[in-house]
Amino acid sequence: MEIFDVEQNSDEWLRARMGIPTASCFSQILAKGEGKTRRSYMLKLAGEIITGEPMEGFSSEHTERGHVLEPEARDLYQLNTGAELRRVGFVKNGRAGCSPDSLIGEDGGLEIKTKLPHLLIDLILKNEFPSEHKAQVQGTLWITKREWWDLVVYWRGIPQFVKRAYRDEGYIANLAGAVNAFNEELDQVVKTIRAHGGENTLAGDLKKAAEAA
Repeated sequence: MEIFDVEQNSDEWLRARMGIPTASCFSQILAKGEGKTRRSYMLKLAGEIITGEPMEGFSSEHTERGHVLEPEARDLYQLNTGAELRRVGFVKNGRAGCSPDSLIGEDGGLEIKTKLPHLLIDLILKNEFPSEHKAQVQGTLWITKREWWDLVVYWRGIPQFVKRAYRDEGYIANLAGAVNAFNEELDQVVKTIRAHGGENTLAGDLKKAAEAA
């Protein structure tokens, strides 16, 4: 396991995670149906591997909102729990990785989400771990080899929702198998594209020239 102490969303962070599946997208790997979401994610990673360049990070009103509210949510969680939080940029374990919002002690960690007030209120009333975040959190537990992870959901003026998830070994085993299969397919895609006239590309010619020099 390798920990990258870099700022998340920085160029160093983008390069650390380039070409490997990450926990935030594990739900795409597990996607059912026609698998268009899974395929799209695989082609994105193949492009990063082949070009050696990270794709630009996705940004939207929702992600920008998260960047603004996340520090508030982290501070409130720390105030309420007294936990010692360690910020890290990226954790890589084999050919998978994750970007924890914080590590806690030797056994735990923290994932922060923001939701609009009506969605957060519904979550508080249900008082259950939201299924849409299970793949990411269990995947993060798998990658970091930790025992528990707290999910925090936050919006200003609404009580903070905190739900702890422990390792689900059966789920993790299935997820690991799915990620391994995904990586095998990804390797085949990269191999196929590189064999498809790759030596006639400008990049191929430059590589040959450099090797001959």
